[in-house]
Amino acid sequence: MGNDPNTIGRHSFRKKERICSQKQIDSLFNGGQSKTMTVFPIRMVYAFVEKKEHEPWAKLLVSVPKKHLKKAVDRNLVKRQLREAYRQNKHLVIQKLEQQQQHQMLISLIWSDSQLQESRQVAQKVISLLQRVSEKI
Repeated sequence: MGNDPNTIGRHSFRKKERICSQKQIDSLFNGGQSKTMTVFPIRMVYAFVEKKEHEPWAKLLVSVPKKHLKKAVDRNLVKRQLREAYRQNKHLVIQKLEQQQQHQMLISLIWSDSQLQESRQVAQKVISLLQRVSEKI
């Protein structure tokens, strides 16, 4: 088992699983390889990149623009909802990526509504997006 990030707790969401580097952000949004899917109010941008050793199968970036939700409290709530929904359901994508054994997936979840929603509704929409993406892997 060791320290392989892919075998440690399937329902965890560690720092290694977040997109932090500007290089990865640029490859996701400016690389030309990315694809987009939307289930209102969530837009998912995703791209496949070469997987490096000791890297997780999927990495996530969450964005809630100030344009849509003015209060930081509301933006932080939505970010928590999105991260939690992803954390609980990332296995939908990771299982397919493990079978394929070649690529890492960069995922961005972007909120595009000025209204808050219940965590259950947010989770259902994230699940829908993850299922649609897993079909395309």
